[in-house]
Amino acid sequence: MGYYDDQTSSSNRHKRPGWIMPTFVGLILGAVLIVLALPALIQSNILPYDLSSQDKKDQVQASEEEDTPTTESVNLDVTTQVTEVVSEVQEAVVGVVKIRESSGLIQEQPSSGEAGTGSGVIYKKEQDMAYIVTNNHVVQGADRIEVSLIDGSRIEAELVGADPYTDLAVLTVDGSKVNKVIDIGDSSKVKVGEPAMAIGSPLGLMFAGSVTKGIISGKQRAIPQDFNGDGRMDWQAEVMQTDAAINPGNSGGALINIKGQLIGINSMKIAKSAVEGIGFAIPINNAVPIMEDIEEDGEVTRPFMGIGAVSLSEVPRTQQREVLGLPSDVQGGVVIDNVQSASPADQVGLQQYDVITELDGKEILSIVDLRKHLYKNKNVGDEMSVTFYRDGQKQDVTMKLSNQSY
Repeated sequence: MGYYDDQTSSSNRHKRPGWIMPTFVGLILGAVLIVLALPALIQSNILPYDLSSQDKKDQVQASEEEDTPTTESVNLDVTTQVTEVVSEVQEAVVGVVKIRESSGLIQEQPSSGEAGTGSGVIYKKEQDMAYIVTNNHVVQGADRIEVSLIDGSRIEAELVGADPYTDLAVLTVDGSKVNKVIDIGDSSKVKVGEPAMAIGSPLGLMFAGSVTKGIISGKQRAIPQDFNGDGRMDWQAEVMQTDAAINPGNSGGALINIKGQLIGINSMKIAKSAVEGIGFAIPINNAVPIMEDIEEDGEVTRPFMGIGAVSLSEVPRTQQREVLGLPSDVQGGVVIDNVQSASPADQVGLQQYDVITELDGKEILSIVDLRKHLYKNKNVGDEMSVTFYRDGQKQDVTMKLSNQSY
């Protein structure tokens, strides 16, 4: 029978195998090496499987979801003071079409030039008539005139009268066709730099109701004008300057302030390749008296001297001394070329080659100075003192002004 050595058996049971600990340490070291070497193995394509592919797939899917456009209704409120003003005023600005008749056939001028089309402003409605102000050069020479309303319809217009010196004309149309009349502002209160908007029909009726925005660039600008095309300045228009775009067809349209009030009648621009943003408008305070005069009489009545004259600057220096006999200290004036019979000038004895140098004690240097003093400062029936030189001698007379219609 066998037996067990109790001491020996107990020692064998508690002794662990010697391979467990090295194996455990080896596994840990292997795992660390794999983690450290994995990026390099992937980059060198030694491992065919990209462990980051799932992450990339998830990123691509998220990117696609972000880039997928979505449709959403957005309502924007772009209403401003400017848009409100324009919507209120636009209906009071119309297109003006000049029509000429030749050989029994009606020939409408091309819509691409101011000679055929322009703009106008409805400024008054009285009884069954509506009154429109525009430029004289827009309707000059017309056999018939039509007005184009904001909805595109055309109605016949009647020319009440026009004035070349202020380049204004007044038309009337059937008042039942008109719903809107513009508010008249005060151009004397206009400040340089304040906003201004021009409304009209640039380049014909295709762009009717166009609006441009800018500022008042200057006041009381004097622009020379030649009415008869002889190369001589006949008048200086007093206008406001604006950089709101004014193009052919805008003539006669409205220049308004930020309150929607009419402060000027768009009239002209400087058209040169080197110039931009220089347009001009007739101040409404200058225009209203002319408009009222035309309404009442169909014409503008101004004081009248009864002379034909040229500026002294147009006479050669030698003739100023030899023919006119002027002293050397006379630097400017107006040379009388002819005197109309029975006129105020004829009644006080003014003669050809007399040189006018002062009116009512105010120095007169040119024909424009004479006209401005006569037309702006005097009325029909007023008396006016005239200082002049005849054969080198200074003289004075006083005349009573009569009237002349334009």
